[in-house]
Amino acid sequence: MTENLDGSPPPEAYPSLSPNQVATLVARATAQDVVAGDELFAAGDREYDFIYIESGEVEIVRLETPDSPEQVVAVHPAGRFLGELNLLTGQAVYLTARVREPGRVYRIPPPAFRRLMAEDVDLSDVILRAFLARRRALQTGEGKRSIEILGASLCAASHALRNWAARQQLPHYWIDVDSDEGTALAAAIGVTSVDLPVVLMAPAVRLTNATPGKVAEAIGLSYQPSRGRVYDVVVVGGGPAGLAAAVYGASEGLDTMLLDANAVGGQAAASSRIENYLGFPFGLSGGDLTARAQLQAQKFGAHVSTPCAVTSLRVEDGHLRMMLSDGTEVPAHAVVVATGASYRTLPLERWSHFEGAGIYYAATELEARSCTPDPVAVVGGANSAGQAALFLAERGCPVQLVVRGGDLAKGMSTYLVERVVSHPRIEVCLQTEVVGLHGGVGLEAITSLTAGNEPETRECHALFCFIGAKPATSWLDGVALDDDGFVLTDRDLDDTVLPASWSVLGRRPLPYETSVPCVFAVGDVRCGSMKRVASAVGEGASAIRSVHSAVAPLVPLS
Repeated sequence: MTENLDGSPPPEAYPSLSPNQVATLVARATAQDVVAGDELFAAGDREYDFIYIESGEVEIVRLETPDSPEQVVAVHPAGRFLGELNLLTGQAVYLTARVREPGRVYRIPPPAFRRLMAEDVDLSDVILRAFLARRRALQTGEGKRSIEILGASLCAASHALRNWAARQQLPHYWIDVDSDEGTALAAAIGVTSVDLPVVLMAPAVRLTNATPGKVAEAIGLSYQPSRGRVYDVVVVGGGPAGLAAAVYGASEGLDTMLLDANAVGGQAAASSRIENYLGFPFGLSGGDLTARAQLQAQKFGAHVSTPCAVTSLRVEDGHLRMMLSDGTEVPAHAVVVATGASYRTLPLERWSHFEGAGIYYAATELEARSCTPDPVAVVGGANSAGQAALFLAERGCPVQLVVRGGDLAKGMSTYLVERVVSHPRIEVCLQTEVVGLHGGVGLEAITSLTAGNEPETRECHALFCFIGAKPATSWLDGVALDDDGFVLTDRDLDDTVLPASWSVLGRRPLPYETSVPCVFAVGDVRCGSMKRVASAVGEGASAIRSVHSAVAPLVPLS
């Protein structure tokens, strides 16, 4: 028996296919005889085939990097298939598949493979589970060195890049430039602090001052325009509402594109644990929930591009046209705005200096590893703040929960309030505000002020901010907003804000439709939304029904 060379693999990573399943694959494939040394796909390829091995043996190799020799990650004998999640996500290949023993393979091109995944439910489930298991193995085993990130731990750019890579479930290996390994690597490749963060990828890719956008371009996640293509629906924003719209749009036959300015997941991905979402009685992290939703959307054929910031929206030649920050235009018949709302900042001196170096807007494993077991502060009184406080306390951090109001139950669910107030490592400070920040390169202490008391300065190595909500609507010129900047939809729109184009349509705005025909808004960005994950998912799914109704007279849908 041949197994994963960096440990025992989970059984679902290498499933045994039934004779009927093999026959299904072969019927859609092209046969190819191979000899030892042939490369079936190579690291850096932007696209590759799904491959079934009828005979012979194939090794999966991580190519040599400046600080690590070539490494065989896995060996596949006859009866297995090759591939992992990038066959669905469109990411470039991280590893090289090289024939070890001659034989015959069957190749299925990407378009035919996606049709197979949509049409054969049982085989699709087997393949998808294998792909997920293989991606997890890549993230934790030798394959994670396919993408190496060299940076400084107290650096906002490095933290942003690591956070994006984690949300995109990219296999990657973090190297702190101040460690012995990092110092040696920096010297070997000739980079200094002004070049950080640096990303190394096979074959021979080096990105200095790396950003999520640069890495996305290198691995094929950035938006690629296609001449003459007009999407049925473009979803702007990849939080729960946007992901739900993408899943239901793609599954119902709409040509669907999802664009997100930062990283898929939105504020939900910043939640360390969600326990009140239907169907998950034991809870799950926001990152897990949104990663599953992204994969589900891509399984049905939705295209996902991130980071892709939309800067404007206009109507021209009967189409909606979105302008991206790089000047690229994305045309669509309908747009679903799901850009959500961002947490507000505190008007404190050196706030921006400490962002990414002690001030964070998410409490995930990435942030927890950087501060445990030091004292931390969580600012906010809603569920996200309560979840963050519990998550950090469970990992050994003494937590000061700073709440401006006088009643924790006013903005936080009862089950969370009970856990927060009873946790021995959480100190709840009501009617309290943070009024000062202290430290050198990184945050070291904060000063807080409680009503009726003197200011108090205490040790604090990380501050997690979960206050307020500022809607991301600055790019929506011509779309009616309320006084706080949230998007008005359907019943909240009266004739005074509806342009003359509505009289030509002969109808009122549909559910979730904005003052601009065929532009819809869902989730936290919409006026009147409940600001809960479950309601955001429901809005995203429901909006697709309205998209069908609005777009049907304009274009025949498959």
